[in-house]
Amino acid sequence: MKIVADDRHSAHWGKELANGVFGPSWEQPIRADYVDAELSDRGFGPPIAPATVPDELLGNVHSERYVRFIDRAWERWCEAGREESGAALAYCWPTAPGSDTLSGRYAAPDALDIDNDPIDLLLGLFSFAADCSITAHTAGAARAAASAAFTAANILSATPDHPVFARCRPPGHHAMRESFGGYCYFSNAAIAAQRLRDLGAERVAVLDVDYHHGNGTQQIFYDRADVTFASIHADPRTDFPFYLGYADEIGQGPGLGANMNLPLPSGTVFSTWSAALDRALSTVAGADAIVISLGVDTFENDPISTFRLTSDNFLAMGAQLATAGLPTMFVMEGGYATEAIGVNMVNVLDGFMNG
Repeated sequence: MKIVADDRHSAHWGKELANGVFGPSWEQPIRADYVDAELSDRGFGPPIAPATVPDELLGNVHSERYVRFIDRAWERWCEAGREESGAALAYCWPTAPGSDTLSGRYAAPDALDIDNDPIDLLLGLFSFAADCSITAHTAGAARAAASAAFTAANILSATPDHPVFARCRPPGHHAMRESFGGYCYFSNAAIAAQRLRDLGAERVAVLDVDYHHGNGTQQIFYDRADVTFASIHADPRTDFPFYLGYADEIGQGPGLGANMNLPLPSGTVFSTWSAALDRALSTVAGADAIVISLGVDTFENDPISTFRLTSDNFLAMGAQLATAGLPTMFVMEGGYATEAIGVNMVNVLDGFMNG
């Protein structure tokens, strides 16, 4: 298995508002360090440095104005005299009955000026949760993660018999077309899927195994038939991102039937989770390639989840994913039991290769 990784993530560590407290994010640089160390210890690698993701691809999966906002947000925050805060965070969001149900907010008006409109207006329009802020190094880290996914897709397209792992940080599956949240800024898995389509794959599947629903990936592809999305996750009535991830969300327009959500209750153990994975795998069967949004926050000791998977279960998960028999790439998402993330993440890869 080839590994794609970029160390530019290390300078990015955002802040979040959680449980009424504003402090350092659970999504911290050491997560990737533990994964990198475990990959090395088990003989995966050495990692490949990614090529730079093209702005055209970023602007296709997201939008040109959103990409420009991510690039300029910290500079705009500093122009407003707030650099000492260390993190740019929205405090007001435009939401009302009848707003866009896919994003949970009104669509940003067409006549936005990223360079001159008030930064608080822009932050509210381009974010959806207070768990996610922008720092001096966020844009660079987000672009590095997107570049890792882009490069992994290039490798998989050229050598479909050889799986690839994009060690992305920050994660991406919560980032919608024009909004960030859930520690995510650019949708790395969606960027990989779109790149595979651009390189000739007729149908790509994205399978999200993170504890939290991949609301961003779903929103980006919800009305498309060429990318099938399946997600196994916590019940959105009880867990972030709350407003998407229900079983009756099956796509719309040309994408009707190309979206599958499998929400599971608190306390889910691997036997139940594995049965859901069988259902998801049947949905993605026949795709030309599959992108796995690999979060390991389903772990029994994860501080912000309630599932009960063990480290050994991640080996079995990897072996089960291999039964799809498809050209496969993995994109790193969540997992916040920091000292266990390396073992759990690499167990999935090990199980996939050797199970």
